[in-house]
Amino acid sequence: MAISTPPSEAAGRPSQDGVARRLLDSSAQLSYDPLTEVDWDTPLDTDFHGASPEWSTLYGTAYWDELTDAQRKALTRQEAASVASTGIWFEMILQQMVLRDIYAKDPTDDTVQWALTEIADECRHSIMFARGAKKLGAPAYRPHRFAVELGRLFKTVAFGEAAYAAILVAEEVLDVMQRDWMRDERVVPFVRTINNIHVVEESRHMKFAREETRRHLAGAGWLRRRVHALLIAVAAYVIVTSMVNRKVYGNAGLDERRAIREAKANQHHKSMMRASCSGLMEFLASVGLLTGPAFFFYKRANLT
Repeated sequence: MAISTPPSEAAGRPSQDGVARRLLDSSAQLSYDPLTEVDWDTPLDTDFHGASPEWSTLYGTAYWDELTDAQRKALTRQEAASVASTGIWFEMILQQMVLRDIYAKDPTDDTVQWALTEIADECRHSIMFARGAKKLGAPAYRPHRFAVELGRLFKTVAFGEAAYAAILVAEEVLDVMQRDWMRDERVVPFVRTINNIHVVEESRHMKFAREETRRHLAGAGWLRRRVHALLIAVAAYVIVTSMVNRKVYGNAGLDERRAIREAKANQHHKSMMRASCSGLMEFLASVGLLTGPAFFFYKRANLT
């Protein structure tokens, strides 16, 4: 899709504020407090999975076929906790980027107020994910130190479309898998509630991220667009490859080395990831952010 001539700030303001106002109204009508909505008191029922088994990194492998039902459930609980921990890590990056974007802007603008509302949502989500991971019986999974340092750099240098498109990438990937988990009666009920809350509230965040990405790109030249396309793709690669910590296998009682080897070669999981990102890839292509170098990293992350 061709990018239109960059609008003036005055021309772009009504549309931008209109989207923000609708999102604020939606947030006022449909938001959740995880502290009261999620059943934190009922002990963990180990007869349930932590995520839809089809989303397990080992589903479809020879190793998965050898696992007992209890081992499969233990694994998906550890994997769900790892995804939640990665979500916390990226939501902290997200909050800092959004705060930097609105710093010193007019706080009476609907757009700034929506951004602050989004940050408040992300704070609640991070606490919700942390409590959920703990209830699943998992440790505090953290990305590899190299990924942490790359995240530190990214949140410092990313601005405009690079920041908002990276937010969109992370949230789109989570959104598709969590929609499956929240409807799956094999998944432990409190995790289904957590996923439902996140899906509902993140749908507004993704709408805002798409609008902000388009708005910033309207004034971007060829070189900036190419550089940011690559930056977003690298960020996506780091985020996606950090979702499931390699320690989940040992903590679920599996042979870690064999599990890692089979997970890396798992074509079923790769196809699930690609399917989850079809809409995202279409959006990135439509705004000129799916360049050749960027495509290389998306392919490496099994997103295309």
